[in-house]
Amino acid sequence: MNPAYRPLAAAFDEYAARYPDEADAAHFRAWLADEAMPFHRETLAGHFTGSAWLVSADGQRVLLMHHRKLQRWLQPGGHADGEADLANVALREAEEETGLTDLAVQPQLFDIDRHSIPARGQEPEHWHYDARYVVQTRGSEVFAANEESLGLAWREIAAIAEDEAADISLRRMAQKWLARTADL
Repeated sequence: MNPAYRPLAAAFDEYAARYPDEADAAHFRAWLADEAMPFHRETLAGHFTGSAWLVSADGQRVLLMHHRKLQRWLQPGGHADGEADLANVALREAEEETGLTDLAVQPQLFDIDRHSIPARGQEPEHWHYDARYVVQTRGSEVFAANEESLGLAWREIAAIAEDEAADISLRRMAQKWLARTADL
């Protein structure tokens, strides 16, 4: 394994220990160890991405985007473009996709999700190995959507956790966040 990947490998191991019932951690660890260019979108079978569970300063709401290509409400995130620091990728994507500035990323891996991306144009169907990090606002919460979304909206985290129509990974993250804040 590339020595630069060791911190991320340790993060996947720590995540697997915290969430032993989630099977994706083994896929993430194997992809990191076995793939020559796991952080590059040119790796057509799949690649790592970074996403932000972008919470309000009070911790009660999360900012979601209506993704233009996927036509679903999701968290901000995107391709690593060669960068192995996926927490930094999550922060960068949060800033780019929401226009928010004064944000803070928490370094501990919050959630992972391996999901298939449908074929589009010349791009074949492929896997996204999405590493999710908590990013929290520290200043203004007035957002500005970019071309990747059809809109942005602050949503109550408690409502997402109970919404059976919501994306399953959004519900899982909402439930994790509520359990985490209950422990504080």
